[in-house]
Amino acid sequence: MSLDGVIFIIYILTLLMIGLWFSRKSSESSEQYLLGGRSLGPAVTAMTMQTTAMSGYMFMGAPALAFQYGWYAVWYAIGDAGGSIVNLSVLGKRMRRMSELLGALSPIEYLEKRFEHASVRVVGSIISIVFLFAYVCAQFIAAGKAMATLTGFPYEMSLIIGISVIIIYTVAGGYLAVAYTAFVQGIIMVAGVVGIGVLAYIHVGGLTSLNTALGNIDPTYLSIWGKDLAFYGQWGVVLGAILIFSIGYMGLPHVVVRHMSMQSTKTVKGAILIGAIWNQFFIFVPYILGLAGILLIPTISDPEMIITELAYTLFPGFFAALLLSAVMSAVMSTCDSLLIQAGTILSRDVYQRFINKNAKEKTTVLVSRLCILGGGIVGIVVAIFEPPSIFGLAVFAFGTLGNAFLVPYVASVYSKKANYIGCLCAMIGGATTNIIWTSMDLEAVTGLHPFLAGLLVSLIGMIIGSRFGRKPSQSILTIFEQSKNKRSFSTQFDQNIARSLAPEAKNISKFLAKESGSVRNSFS
Repeated sequence: MSLDGVIFIIYILTLLMIGLWFSRKSSESSEQYLLGGRSLGPAVTAMTMQTTAMSGYMFMGAPALAFQYGWYAVWYAIGDAGGSIVNLSVLGKRMRRMSELLGALSPIEYLEKRFEHASVRVVGSIISIVFLFAYVCAQFIAAGKAMATLTGFPYEMSLIIGISVIIIYTVAGGYLAVAYTAFVQGIIMVAGVVGIGVLAYIHVGGLTSLNTALGNIDPTYLSIWGKDLAFYGQWGVVLGAILIFSIGYMGLPHVVVRHMSMQSTKTVKGAILIGAIWNQFFIFVPYILGLAGILLIPTISDPEMIITELAYTLFPGFFAALLLSAVMSAVMSTCDSLLIQAGTILSRDVYQRFINKNAKEKTTVLVSRLCILGGGIVGIVVAIFEPPSIFGLAVFAFGTLGNAFLVPYVASVYSKKANYIGCLCAMIGGATTNIIWTSMDLEAVTGLHPFLAGLLVSLIGMIIGSRFGRKPSQSILTIFEQSKNKRSFSTQFDQNIARSLAPEAKNISKFLAKESGSVRNSFS
């Protein structure tokens, strides 16, 4: 094996060690395994949220899109740059408070308890499992391609080795392993993409020279409507491209669970700052590298491998391996999050909710681990057949999940009137619209992006549906109000404070009584 392959093996062994390190702690309870005991601080929250959201799409799908359509692709980056700020600002504090008040350990369980109907959990679980599985297949394909380049192994062997590592540390370490490996991976990702970006920028002579060269090849590469003006005048497509990543993260179960795992609501401010800074360094570079690829490697057979090829073209093998570890970091940070979320839904929202309601903590954790293992194995088998492009599969799964859950999650913390009928209409209507719009290519006919179409249907479904069925109970309305405000101290906390201050209080009381007696004597 080459030196770069050895470097990569060291990298994945490090991730395995992190997973095994957290294995004992994660087995303590379901909350510990599925949410890390709600203990994550700002830095880990920000990094695990962003690396989970970015995935292999950013290193493979984004450059390929820019290579195909030119500067039009940057519409996706513009929305993505503010995605973390929107996500944490809109949902962060309220969802953190409400999920704990409801005692919810998964995003789907949260929806059932907030909207007070088992059907929400059934429908939500089905949509989540199907499209998380589709999303994870896209990441598995990316992992196989990246590792094949790094090691020289066949795609199938690379896929099995890479995904096996992810499965092992996820099964062993649970949410904490996923979160802390994501922290490490986030640092590698931004360092890698910036390193490749700087050298590519120098080779093309800066943005001005890049644009001049692209204009000489085909002026429409510079158009906001895409190469050959493919999306000319279709503002509905452009708006959808911006919205899918700017607000779409609020509908992804494996991303919004990060709100539930934060240490406290105070975590939000720091996470927003760290996430926003990380985004600005990371988001735009892959798209610009796709544009640089048009000049530097115009005959590449697979545009999804542009960053991989540029790394080996611009860097010596040793440094290329370090940089390409960033590609695997992006893939792995999303794969493990998808797997643990699928395992959470299957164990908590299906097994414990409908099959064995009295399941013990250890049993639930075991079922979750088995589900992660089973889902990973099935995903490997499917990914070996190499479905459609990473970009197409990732955006399709992303859009469907976002259309199904974005409106229900936002409504759950901002609307007192939203009920289970509205939630069901929003989930089913949004997901179905995205599926139909994509499969029938209605974007070309209507000029409306599938995500935007699904979002509108989901929103209308929530508004109209919430006019029917029973209204939220008084207990939910009380929790709703509590989630809006800063948490007041609990009775137990007040009692503990009172006991702690009791000696001082008694001394002060005696002192005041003594002083009062002295004053009375002086006047007698």
